[in-house]
Amino acid sequence: MPLAVAATSPLLEWRDPIYIIAGFAGVVAMAIVLLQPLLAGGYLPGLPAPRGKRVHLWTGLALVSAIIIHVGGLWLTSPPDVVDALLFSSPTPFSAWGVTAMWVLFAAAVLATLGRRLPIRPRTWRLGHTALALVGVVGSVVHAMLIEGTMGTASKAVLCVLVLAATFKLLVDLRVWSRITRSRT
Repeated sequence: MPLAVAATSPLLEWRDPIYIIAGFAGVVAMAIVLLQPLLAGGYLPGLPAPRGKRVHLWTGLALVSAIIIHVGGLWLTSPPDVVDALLFSSPTPFSAWGVTAMWVLFAAAVLATLGRRLPIRPRTWRLGHTALALVGVVGSVVHAMLIEGTMGTASKAVLCVLVLAATFKLLVDLRVWSRITRSRT
């Protein structure tokens, strides 16, 4: 729905194609952020948890790609704005949230990619990946909600609520935090 709303937005009327592609990449990234907990938890019909977790890895790579296209396209259309955002000196609050979410999601992807090659226990890995993903999700939602853009207020709000609901359902179901506190006692 947010893609359809964005495609018909009058805000795109005077924009360059690169800017439009960058904006759509941001919308696609938010849709992938919704898919990630659904895949990891095995909540999608026809994709039980083991298969969903494999797809989760590939959609994580798609998420990283969408973020790179989003930021890269914005860089091509306005390098000074992207530099300000990356240096946390932008006057727009959504920039800091977006940059934070970007780096944290990149860190979650690196952690997922390295996986078993790291000399850490699986519980520690899961807690780290989950914590990074949670910060990335919250940062992405705040980033999206602060932007007055093509997604439209209602469709953006619905997507963000669904992202948060799916993420928190997965956190509750996995009980990552309680396993960590139980292992310490």
